[in-house]
Amino acid sequence: MELFKNIDFNISEQGISSIEKIIIGDVKQSILIQTEKPGSPVLLFIHGGPSMPVPGVSNRGSDYALVTTTKELIKYFTVVFWDQRGTGKSYSRTIAKETMHLKQFISDARDVTDYLRNRFNQEKIHLVSHSWGSIIALSLAYKYPERYYSYTGFSQITNWVENDKLSYKWLLERARATNNKKALQELSAVGEPPYLESFKQWGVIRKWQFKYNSMFHDAGDNKSVTFFTGLKIMLRSQDYSFMDIYNSLVRGFKLSYTEELLHDINTFDFFTEIPSLQIPVMFIHGSKEKHVMPELITCYCEALDSPKGKKLYWSDKSSHAFHLDDARENEQRLIQHLQANTP
Repeated sequence: MELFKNIDFNISEQGISSIEKIIIGDVKQSILIQTEKPGSPVLLFIHGGPSMPVPGVSNRGSDYALVTTTKELIKYFTVVFWDQRGTGKSYSRTIAKETMHLKQFISDARDVTDYLRNRFNQEKIHLVSHSWGSIIALSLAYKYPERYYSYTGFSQITNWVENDKLSYKWLLERARATNNKKALQELSAVGEPPYLESFKQWGVIRKWQFKYNSMFHDAGDNKSVTFFTGLKIMLRSQDYSFMDIYNSLVRGFKLSYTEELLHDINTFDFFTEIPSLQIPVMFIHGSKEKHVMPELITCYCEALDSPKGKKLYWSDKSSHAFHLDDARENEQRLIQHLQANTP
């Protein structure tokens, strides 16, 4: 199946392009390190999901990574993508299901941070995240500001329950507008969030978010994103096998969504738990977003006490995943933000 394999750029012999297995939280986990400039400031990117490892290890040599492009970024920074436990190249049948909870993911991310700080002899690194990863990363930025120069959150989640309430309202409106009786029946039966009883209960709203394409916006061109865009990135990867993809989208998915994790994501509230940040912060959100509702990040950014500075940017052609044009703009935003906040 080599005809699917392709890369957008090669890194010179002077740079670094390596996939490594490291022990994190007693589990072998994979990271991808890419840079044309060894010794440059380190950027750790924490992907969304759970169990959707893009940007991740599959992105070696790939410019577009769902939220940003990368081939300019690696000229200035040492960019590290990490497949979280139970996902992609960090999947293993030996991973205990009871370790799949928010505190463990935060602990893993802190350990990856410390590995990179020690490996590259840097007191601090930059932290970037997307979606589910933004729950992990914002927690890190708040708890361990001494480890990070800056934080950037793409599609930042602030309160899952409040977001689900807004999404539920939107889904009912869409169902009524399309006269979708099945959607109305199932959504009415499950009722308004929070969903704490079971994965089946929580899965109803996810089903109709998928059906109504909440993550993607069609800008009317061939650079818009679909579900298959992320799949294509994994299929094109020189480093991902079909088994890695299966481990992400099937086995990893089943492993990740435990009762404890569902409880975790339905009970946090960053409005009260993280009212301030002691490092510079930048949020970037799709203006067409219908998955992580824009109202909440607007309110959160306004309320956030951030003495080192805060910014909120909008990507006009994007929803939850970012249009290629917006991804290129995001790359430039990242470069400027990170350079401005590296001593």
